[in-house]
Amino acid sequence: MDALVFNATTAALMVFMFKAGAALTGPDPLRRRRIPWAAVALTAVAVGAVVLQLCWSGAMAALDADPARQGWWRTVTSVFMQNGGLGGGGWNLATLAVMAAFAQWFWGGPAMLALFLTGILLPERIDALLGQTSRSTDPRNFAGSSGATYFLGATLAAALLLHGRHHEDGGQGRSGQRQDQLLALGVPAFGLILWFAQANGHGLVSAYGFAVGVLAWFALRHRLQPERSLRRPATTTTAAAAATAAAGQATEHPPTGPATNPARQGG
Repeated sequence: MDALVFNATTAALMVFMFKAGAALTGPDPLRRRRIPWAAVALTAVAVGAVVLQLCWSGAMAALDADPARQGWWRTVTSVFMQNGGLGGGGWNLATLAVMAAFAQWFWGGPAMLALFLTGILLPERIDALLGQTSRSTDPRNFAGSSGATYFLGATLAAALLLHGRHHEDGGQGRSGQRQDQLLALGVPAFGLILWFAQANGHGLVSAYGFAVGVLAWFALRHRLQPERSLRRPATTTTAAAAATAAAGQATEHPPTGPATNPARQGG
């Protein structure tokens, strides 16, 4: 029963982040959006790591974050390993793909990757600063992308609080703004409740992610171009291309007519 409640509340926290990301990036259908190639690449790496696990029985031992094993690379590589079974691994991959796409559409590809990497490295550093140097010996914490994904999702909640929802999304009045603010603030608040009530690390990294998201927004707000990142570039239809080509040919070869000699014009 405790595991069921833990999983349900962890999923509920992700719902908060999904709603924040959807409000931030607007209601445009997927076919009108740019392909978030950085998010696709990140998800492909995660899927490739799962394939590696299936093909190589020693992948987990070589790449996980077991504190009994040495290796500087394990902090990063363990994030792309999955040890939650079919359901947990599928959830981690799906939420990573969605949150990374939302983050790229708002923050941009390089910033999204930087924030994801921060979500991998920063929590451990903060724990060390706070004196929590002992590493978990629970094998469930040796691998998985959920921590970095929740960190990344929480940056979207911070952006929603400071930037506001996509301007073309309906329902935006004073009451709508208040709802967005409550939704955004609900992510760190609910996350901290989960941390203190359940020792749920997803909640704590969500609070970290929200704080970093606030800092990132102030640092990048003059460079953010969510409109450009969201929309596909205008495509040229076949008819428009044919018309453009015909106009170009007409310019290069103007129609001939009676020659006019300026020297013979009366004046």
